[in-house]
Amino acid sequence: MLPTESKKALSFKRYIEDGDLVIVYERHDVMKPVKVSKDAVLQNRFGVYKHSDWIGKPLGAKVFSNKGKFVYLLAPTPELWTLVLSHRTQILYIADISFVVMYLEVVPGCVVLESGTGSGSLSTSLARAVAPTGHVYSFDFHEQRAVSAREDFEKTGISSLVTVEVRDIQGEGFPEKLSGLADSVFLDLPQPWLAVPSAAKMLKQDGVLCSFSPCIEQVQRTCEVLRSDFIDIRTFEVLLRTYEVKEVKVDTSSMADQSLEEDDGGLRPCKRKHRSNEEDDTVSHDKSSNATSSVVMARPCSEARGHTGYLTFARLQCLA
Repeated sequence: MLPTESKKALSFKRYIEDGDLVIVYERHDVMKPVKVSKDAVLQNRFGVYKHSDWIGKPLGAKVFSNKGKFVYLLAPTPELWTLVLSHRTQILYIADISFVVMYLEVVPGCVVLESGTGSGSLSTSLARAVAPTGHVYSFDFHEQRAVSAREDFEKTGISSLVTVEVRDIQGEGFPEKLSGLADSVFLDLPQPWLAVPSAAKMLKQDGVLCSFSPCIEQVQRTCEVLRSDFIDIRTFEVLLRTYEVKEVKVDTSSMADQSLEEDDGGLRPCKRKHRSNEEDDTVSHDKSSNATSSVVMARPCSEARGHTGYLTFARLQCLA
């Protein structure tokens, strides 16, 4: 995330330097992370881009290829990093991540425990939320995934805020050295109920736990164990619906003609197929020429992301 001189800061430089990581943006569904090197070039369908032309430019700049085509150079924010990172495991996306950060009550200075690390999608957002004085301790049982995660956190500039360790949290629990230090705990495990007793020991009084599970049977079993030490147990399913909004040209004269049709010298309404509310487009018209008009149409995206998983939250019961 292109940190400033302070090792604990998590902010962005205004200008690109040699060795920085940037997100090359072609369009909303075509982006890639690129490490800037003054002697390197980027080639895509739009032509050749020299990295040397990027150095010194502000983040968000439009840069041109040898063919006159352009891309944008963006900062690797957690939101964009989630969309371009290498998938070593199934990841959490923005809708679930934002919900988790809010309901775990993660603020600057918090200590957060995470298991497992996976592809590090959630870790980057947690790091930004706890910066500059907090810390994220992330655990994964798979050594190579842990190594890859450390490399990614180094690239994105959050390695000082995230510690990744190899550990089987389901079998061994969290390290005793973190007992009573965590403000919140996040579990993304096949059998999260096995880690709940250890998580309870790690949390401060009134700390919050979240467990992510794709199957409702996992949720049920986890909730049974949570009742021993936790209160305010709640489960959510976050469903996100996006819309396409675009301007199109329509022939207004033909639209008017189609509304009526002749019948034995008279006019009668034209029968139209009834459409449901979900299929209706929200339409606004520009005052244009008599023949054509600009119409702004909004409709749900045809490829909507459906079920990802269930988020179960619980608060540690105070002993007093």
